[in-house]
Amino acid sequence: MKNKFAKKIKIPKISVMQEFKEFLKEYKVVALAIAFIMGVAATSLIKSLVDNIIMPIITPFIPGGAWQEAVFNIGPIVLKWGAFLAGVINFVIIFFVIFLMAKWILKEDKVLKK
Repeated sequence: MKNKFAKKIKIPKISVMQEFKEFLKEYKVVALAIAFIMGVAATSLIKSLVDNIIMPIITPFIPGGAWQEAVFNIGPIVLKWGAFLAGVINFVIIFFVIFLMAKWILKEDKVLKK
């Protein structure tokens, strides 16, 4: 026996694939994935630039030359400050290049006051 107070609710039938496609479009997941892949490739390129072009030019001006292997020993603790410094330099250069690229790509005309 059916309950006369029960309402029939119509649930739209959307396939899982259609729902997944809508999710990808709504949150722009594909564009995010492309940007991530391009960022990884750009990071690799800039790291190569730093390691193979910029650092060989800078290294002769640093006493000892092998500054990336420099360590500081505190008893049994070994702090590899040279590798850390190389990472910091790499980080700064990568983000400076990204800043320049963003400024160039996203440049907007300034609004002139009347």
